[in-house]
Amino acid sequence: MNLELLHPRNRIAMIMDLIYTNGMTTTSGGNISIRDEEGNIWVTPGGYDKGNLTPKDIVCVRKDGTFEGIHQPSSEFPFHKAIYELRPDLNAVIHAHPPALVSFSIVRQIPDTNIIPQTKKFCGPVGYAPYKLPGSDELGKSISDIFEKGYNSVIMENHGTVVGGSNLFRAFQRFETLEFCARSIINSQKLGGYQSLTDEQIAAFESQDVDLPESEEVVHTTDEKELRHEIYSFVKRACKQNLMISSHGTVSMRWRGNDFLITPTSLNRRFIGHSDIVQIKDGRREKGKFPSKAVKLHQAIYEQNPDIHCIINTQPPGVMAFGISHKVFETRTIPESYILLKDIPFIEFGDHLNGLDAVPQAVSKETPIAIIKNDSVLVTGKTMLETFDRLEVAEFSAQSLIESTMLGDLVAIGEEEIDDLVNKFLK
Repeated sequence: MNLELLHPRNRIAMIMDLIYTNGMTTTSGGNISIRDEEGNIWVTPGGYDKGNLTPKDIVCVRKDGTFEGIHQPSSEFPFHKAIYELRPDLNAVIHAHPPALVSFSIVRQIPDTNIIPQTKKFCGPVGYAPYKLPGSDELGKSISDIFEKGYNSVIMENHGTVVGGSNLFRAFQRFETLEFCARSIINSQKLGGYQSLTDEQIAAFESQDVDLPESEEVVHTTDEKELRHEIYSFVKRACKQNLMISSHGTVSMRWRGNDFLITPTSLNRRFIGHSDIVQIKDGRREKGKFPSKAVKLHQAIYEQNPDIHCIINTQPPGVMAFGISHKVFETRTIPESYILLKDIPFIEFGDHLNGLDAVPQAVSKETPIAIIKNDSVLVTGKTMLETFDRLEVAEFSAQSLIESTMLGDLVAIGEEEIDDLVNKFLK
């Protein structure tokens, strides 16, 4: 589905709904705009309920300054216009007050996007705009001056954040990724702090060889179509539960032998369709499609672990607090956590590139989850449901561990109790 063929009104209403329902703006806060091919700017209305926004509520501001619509344009329209005037490469702007980014705004700091490669890729370096009165021309100049320097993501002092993109869906990925980055850093601070990647490490990640030869012919069998639907359904579910965001995450399922299906690279995870999923057969990718950059890693895991039939690697903010802090993820907290997760090892960043042996040897039936430092959590299982359940339990457990640091010292389940759990549930 080419979402760019939707009318600007529909695109804006769709993305505002995602932002609102995912807790990244309030009823009265935030605004979105799109510049169309004729130079008109479509923008959310001022003072209107963001939780009930519909396409008919979107306002069109013409190039001559007149506007069409049943509402007034957003009071923040001046800075949208100022950004477009200085950045012809940007055709969409999002502004809101998501909680984690506001935390950075009010302490006047910028989130470090080098915590994982994807945050650096989608957000780049983050700019900082000095405070000016909301809705004023001065605010427009303060923000647009930073965008003019080449920044696409800007923290607004004591206000919120604003991002731009070549289209609205890219802007949303940037916006959501930046909030994820901020949330992960805040969570990691409760664990003692985080460690970021060097630019050289990120460059090595981006330059990895992920290409596979292309299949000449592809057959979609009934069982293959069933797997496509299962992957599609659980990707949607993961995004809905904030276990995966639009720019991060890979899901695959074993099909026949070592052949498998995997999510594609680059596409917005929230809008992946059945036809976007890529078949990998005999080491070749489905014709005309490009699999996730993790494809060789998943391929190696399936080849070396016949008991594994599903893999999810993603970056939920709780688990990634451990992934960027490198603090031990203690699973001996409640029975469910240990039974489903067992002990979780760390894998060094870099050992997961190009399907190296370290990761396939680290995961198994006995060790179904591993955390790749500054990259992702890797979850495996016999079925999609088992794998997804483990992912949920991992994130719930991570959040409980993080919050427990504010209450006192953790007291883990004892060895005798662990032995009882192993004897009853794991043998």
